[in-house]
Amino acid sequence: MCRRLLAAVLLAACFCGSAAAQDDGTVRFKWYGFIRNLFVADSRESVYGTADFFYYVPKDRNVVDGVDLNAQMNYSYSAITTRLGVDILGYEVNGWSVSGKIEGDFYAGVTGVTGTASLRLRQACMTLSRDAFSLKAGQSWHPMAADMPHIFSPNTGAPFGPFSRTPELVADWGLGGGFSLTAAAIWQMQYPSAGPAGASADYIKYSGIPELYAGLSLSRGGLTVRAGLDMLSIRPRHLDANGTRKVRDRITTVSPFLYAGYTAGLFSVRAKTVFAQAGEHVNLNGGYGVTAMDADGTWHYAPTRNSSTWLSLAYGSKVQAVLFGGYVRNFGTAEALLSPELLFFSKNSFSNMNRLLRLTPELICSWGKVSLGFEYELTGIQYGSFGPGDRFGLATQDLHWICNNRVLVMLRYIF
Repeated sequence: MCRRLLAAVLLAACFCGSAAAQDDGTVRFKWYGFIRNLFVADSRESVYGTADFFYYVPKDRNVVDGVDLNAQMNYSYSAITTRLGVDILGYEVNGWSVSGKIEGDFYAGVTGVTGTASLRLRQACMTLSRDAFSLKAGQSWHPMAADMPHIFSPNTGAPFGPFSRTPELVADWGLGGGFSLTAAAIWQMQYPSAGPAGASADYIKYSGIPELYAGLSLSRGGLTVRAGLDMLSIRPRHLDANGTRKVRDRITTVSPFLYAGYTAGLFSVRAKTVFAQAGEHVNLNGGYGVTAMDADGTWHYAPTRNSSTWLSLAYGSKVQAVLFGGYVRNFGTAEALLSPELLFFSKNSFSNMNRLLRLTPELICSWGKVSLGFEYELTGIQYGSFGPGDRFGLATQDLHWICNNRVLVMLRYIF
């Protein structure tokens, strides 16, 4: 029902928007989007997003009678990442400029290769701006995820960098000289925290505290530098195991990040690094575990610590060459956990991962609004086993590498 309503709203805006703009001349609608066809082939069973196009990591060995059942080639083809959006511009009230954005695609309703793609909401936000201040309210990119590498793959570098669109309030102040200050209060929706009941937004729902972000940016010439700090405080449980008594569970995590980008002519370089406590709520490889249990039923927690870094290089215009590299390192927890079974990790990865590598070269040829892209993606992940002494959320036994070779071909028409 909600998907049908969203589709109706977008179509109504398409037909009614032009009339509104003609009536008073104060609002205009700028439509954008693309039709995108993707073909992908993998050498190994892996963890994916919807319809296998949002790639995360290859799966560990699953050996039966000497045969690794996960060493299986597979491929997919679809146009479900086709996108439609509208920017609403030109309105002013009491000296404030008001703009809006509604954006959706069909990247929902499909599990593996089964199902019918349906329209889903990507972004829906309004922005009020006056002088050097702006306030954005609605669903949009998480401040740590907004700066992305050059690659056309739907994962845009995840899980080597934050990836999340989420309901939020974001305030920006221009400080002069190219500097700006950003502060945000953030909720969870599509990308929630892990926990005892699985991935759920209930943990922040009962927290009473929104996720908070503060950052400082510099944009000058072709250079952009951004540094920020993200704080999340959640309650993994608000009732005990029997559901009959309130408990005081809470875990608070702090994650700093740094981004830098530079463009000169046809050359562009971008890089981002995050040192995250947990971080699974922004699609990073992390989580948290139980360190103690009180007599009243309250649990205490410690987050994993992980370093996630990517570098992206691009050169060209009509023919563009891109090279992406990423590295993730899991450092485990600073406190001893009661058990590896009480370690709640990202649903898109596995708690026994130690490190992750990716190398992605790609070539994009463009003819006006039509583009043809070729991408090769090599992803390697180091898995291990939890031994008797591994109480800090890091598997150290039987370390081994698993790799996947992925080929992605894109045909896109932008409008």
